Amino acid sequence: MEIIRACGGGFHCCNAFNLLHPISISHPPFRVSAPATDLNLSMKPKLHRRKSTARSLLGDRNSDFAAKGSNADLSLSVKKMASDISVDMKGTSVFLLGMNSSIKSNLGMLLADALRYHYIDSDSVVEESIGGKTVATSIPQSDEGFQEAETEVLRQLSSMGRLVVSAGNGAVRSATNLGLLRHGISVWIDVPLKLVAREVMEDKVQMPAFEIPIAGSYSEVLAQLTGIYEERQGGYATADTTISLLKVASRLGYDNLESVGTEELCLEVLKEISKLMRVKKMMEDAGRPF
Repeated sequence: MEIIRACGGGFHCCNAFNLLHPISISHPPFRVSAPATDLNLSMKPKLHRRKSTARSLLGDRNSDFAAKGSNADLSLSVKKMASDISVDMKGTSVFLLGMNSSIKSNLGMLLADALRYHYIDSDSVVEESIGGKTVATSIPQSDEGFQEAETEVLRQLSSMGRLVVSAGNGAVRSATNLGLLRHGISVWIDVPLKLVAREVMEDKVQMPAFEIPIAGSYSEVLAQLTGIYEERQGGYATADTTISLLKVASRLGYDNLESVGTEELCLEVLKEISKLMRVKKMMEDAGRPF
């Protein structure tokens, strides 16, 4: 079953949850019937990026020109750094952890494009593996069968290479899942909850139905997100490295968090991966496991 299909002379990424066959619901457990080898990743998908906002070093009169030039420079920097570290990565997959947001998903798509990897949204795979969003809505997260399906999805994805996986909010809630994430490089994308809540209210990001079954008001959504975050913060903190949107914005001199562009975040991730690769090489040279 393919997730990459020809489309108008190019290629596009079909629903990532075609990775797995839908399964019949029988509590518990859920079973994922298709093996990891069912995923056809022989062709590179065309990915859509969110345009980054670059700071202008010139006056207002030339701000548009400066922004275009800065974006072009950032894009080249991303591609160069990705090319420089890709050999050392040897196809190791990257797992992006943290609360779901358009920032994390856009970053994942750009990172996959730069590394010539393939992008997967694990929540979509989990939902489809248990019968779709409608079925997922009726199943509590604490359900043993649901958690088994979530773990099975991570098991299959962690057995593959050359993937950038935007892991769902619940990917860190069990020791088994955390162990599976160790098969790749894990990066916690720490986005302020107020920004995530606003995106949920504006439909810029789709939280899984089983995470926030009733959207409600902004304050209600923020309260629900805060509860999820507090429960899973410890798991997110086990990531190999952390990219904090607040810290990146402060370092770049931005007052508005949304001014941080996708390319700028991608560069931060690539820099951290490069550091991890250097540490790994040092450990290997010293004869110690990484």
